[in-house]
Amino acid sequence: MRRAVVGLTAAALAATAGCASLGRSVFREPVVNFRNVELKGLGVSGGSLDVVLSVYNPNGFNLDATRLTYRLQVDSIDVGTGALDQQFVVQENDSALVRLPISFTYAGLGAAGRQLIQSGSVNYRVLGDVTVKTPLGSFTRPYSGTGRFSALSGTR
Repeated sequence: MRRAVVGLTAAALAATAGCASLGRSVFREPVVNFRNVELKGLGVSGGSLDVVLSVYNPNGFNLDATRLTYRLQVDSIDVGTGALDQQFVVQENDSALVRLPISFTYAGLGAAGRQLIQSGSVNYRVLGDVTVKTPLGSFTRPYSGTGRFSALSGTR
């Protein structure tokens, strides 16, 4: 009897481990890209803006995002960080736009602001983690994107 219980326990553990590794091999990471920055307001010491990200789901099932952390850098200067705990769904093989509120100070933008005024463009980087629930379990994956923002033509 004891051997049967040990055998069943071992089989259950092996099946669970197999399902978890199968889930990881079937799950394809969402692709997060920077889309736009929208200025919301300016004050004496700084302002607020929304960073708009596009989250693409390359899987054949919906992703229920439960958390998204973010950090925005402009020419290696941290402009804003935070977390979005509001749930959103990204349909299978589709994209969803996500707005991230960021407050900034003029002092924090100093060098990047001068570069934008002088050259008309600056490099940016958006990075963080996204946590999604899937039929295969929950996954937290990092994302990172870079590009160049131009005052005349937007992002590239």
